[in-house]
Amino acid sequence: MSDPLKSRIEQVLLMAGKRAQEAEVFVGSVDDTPVVFEANRLKQLQTNRGMLVALRIVRDGKLGFATATSLDDIGSLVDRAVDISHFGAPARFELPSGQEYPRVSVYDREAETFDVDAMVELGQSLIARVREHTPDLLCDASVGRGAALVHVMNSRGGEASFTRSYFGLALEGTLIRGTDILFVGDSESSCHPIRDVDWLVKSTVNQLELSRRQAALTTGHMPVIFTPHGVVSALIAPLAAAFNGRVVLQGVSPLMNRTGEQVFSPELSLRDDATVAYRPRSRPCDDEGMPSRVIPLVEHGVVSGFIYDLQTAALAGTRSTGSGDRAGASLPSPSVSNLVVQTGKTGFEDMVRGLDEGLVVEQLMGATQTNVLGGDFSGNVLLGYKVEKGEMVGRVKDTVVSGNVYQALSAAIAVGREARWVGAVHTPAILCPDLAVGVKG
Repeated sequence: MSDPLKSRIEQVLLMAGKRAQEAEVFVGSVDDTPVVFEANRLKQLQTNRGMLVALRIVRDGKLGFATATSLDDIGSLVDRAVDISHFGAPARFELPSGQEYPRVSVYDREAETFDVDAMVELGQSLIARVREHTPDLLCDASVGRGAALVHVMNSRGGEASFTRSYFGLALEGTLIRGTDILFVGDSESSCHPIRDVDWLVKSTVNQLELSRRQAALTTGHMPVIFTPHGVVSALIAPLAAAFNGRVVLQGVSPLMNRTGEQVFSPELSLRDDATVAYRPRSRPCDDEGMPSRVIPLVEHGVVSGFIYDLQTAALAGTRSTGSGDRAGASLPSPSVSNLVVQTGKTGFEDMVRGLDEGLVVEQLMGATQTNVLGGDFSGNVLLGYKVEKGEMVGRVKDTVVSGNVYQALSAAIAVGREARWVGAVHTPAILCPDLAVGVKG
C-alpha cells in the first residue's frame, strides 16, 4: 500500500477517534478485466476499477457505520458514521489489537498483468476446440483477471493488509435440437494465470459425449451420485447456512446445540479453510483483521464448530473464527471462505459400477429455492445421466431430485477419493443411497 493512502486512513482514524471510543477503517480496491464472449463471439472487453472505504465506530456503546468510494471527503464519512451511531445496534465486541497472521500465498503478479490479447486468444481457443466436437454448440465464455487490495486499520493498533490476484475461465454451451435443449460447461479459477484450456475442453467434451443418447428413468427412490458440480449445486448452500454463527444466534440453524453430536455419516468431514494457497477466497486475515485459520465443521460426521465474526462471536460468548466478510457496502458478517470436503475411499467409477440402477447428477437447477435453512433441496436436473447395470447409458430429461441434506448425508453415503475445486468448494463426488427422483410427463 502506498504511503499517501496509509496516511489518509490514519487521518480518518484520528478524526473518528475524537468523536468515538473505537474506530476501524476498511479499504478494499479492485482492478478487474473481464473478457466476455456471447454466442461464440467476443462481446465485451473492459477494465473495471473501484474502491470501497468503510468506517465502523463504537460510540457510547453503539455501532456507527458509513461507506464511501474514495478517501476524498473524510469529514463527511466520519459525520455519517456518527449520525448512524445514534440508532446503531449495541456493540458487543472489542476491535482486535495487533495480531500475528499466517503466511498465505494469494498473489501472482503474472495473473494481474496477463496480456489482454492472450486472454482473448484463450477464450477463442476454448470455444473453437469445443465446437470442433460439436459445431452446433452456442458458447458463452469468459476469461477474467484481476487483483484486490485489502487494508484494515483500527484505533487499537490492529493493522493488516494483503493483495490477492485472480484469474478465471468459464464456458457455458447450449445445444438446441428441436425441442431438446442441452446445457454443458465448466469453469476453473486460481490466483495463478491459467494458460492451458485442455482440462476445460476435455470436461465439456466428456459431457457432450455422455449426452449423445437419452435415457428414461421412472419415478421412485434410487441411489444418486452427485459429481463435484452436483454436490455444490444441491448440498452446499444448506450446510453453509447452518454453520453460520448468525443463523445459529437467530435460532434457525438445525445444528444449533448439536456440537459434539453425530449428525452426519462418519464418512463425512468438512472444514472451512482460508489458508489454502493460491485460491481466490483465501487470505491471511478476514475483513476485520482477525487471523485466518482452518475451522473444522464436521469431523467424521460429528458437528465440531461454527463460523463467527467479531459481533456474532461476542453475542455467542465465543471468539471470532476469522470469518468476517464484507459483502458490498455492508457491515461485516460471518461467511465461509473455502469449504473443503475431505476425500473418501471410493472412486467415482466404482460408485457407478456398483449401481444396478441410479442417477448421476452433474448440475441441479433451483435446488436452493426450497427451505434451505431446514436443509431441504429440490431441483430440476439440468445435466444428469442414468446409470444402468453399472454404466452411464444416457442423459435424462424432465427429472427432479429432492431430499433433505441432513437425512441424505446421515445415511450410508460413499465419498469419492478424487476431488476438485468448483468455485470456492473443494469436493469429491458423493453417493447418496436413497433419494426421491421424479420424472415429469
